Amino acid sequence: MPKKLIKRFMPHPDSLKDHKHLKMFGTLLHKPNLWHLNRRSAPGAFAVGLFMAWMPMPFQMVAAAAMAIFFNVNLPVSVALVWITNPVTMPILFYMAYMVGTKILGHAPQPFNFEASWQWLESSLATIGPPFLLGCVVLGCLSAGVGYFIISNLWKYSVLFKWKSRSGR
Repeated sequence: MPKKLIKRFMPHPDSLKDHKHLKMFGTLLHKPNLWHLNRRSAPGAFAVGLFMAWMPMPFQMVAAAAMAIFFNVNLPVSVALVWITNPVTMPILFYMAYMVGTKILGHAPQPFNFEASWQWLESSLATIGPPFLLGCVVLGCLSAGVGYFIISNLWKYSVLFKWKSRSGR
C-alpha cells in the first residue's frame, strides 16, 4: 500500500479540525483512527468515500465526514474520494445509475430534456427519480464493497511483500 504517498498528500489533522465546515463535529474529530492510515481505517475510508460519491445530494463531503466519524475510518481519504463525482464525471455516473435503476425496476428508460427549473425537478422526480435513486444506492453499495475488498487485499499483499523482503535480507 502506498502509505507514504497518501500521507504526503493528506492535510495535517490540526488544519482540518479548524476547518469551518468540520468544526460542527467538535471533539469527535479527536479520535486518532480518523487521522491514521492502517489496515482497518484505509479500506473503510474507501468504502465510505465511494458510497457517498454516488449519493446525489449537496454537501457530500460533510456527509462523508460524518460517516467516517461514525465508522471510525480515515476522514481525509473518505472526504477526498467523494470528488470522484465532480462536474465532469457526474453526468456519466448519474446516467449510469439511472440506467441500472431502470434495469432493476424493469422500467423503460424515459427520455428527458434538462431544464434548470423547479417545475422540471418536481415532474422528473416522479418519472426518473425512483430508478435514479435506486441505481445510486445500488452502485454506491457495490463500489463501496469492491473498494473495501480491493484496498483490504492490497494492504495485506503489501504487508506480505514487506515481510518477504525483510526475510530475504
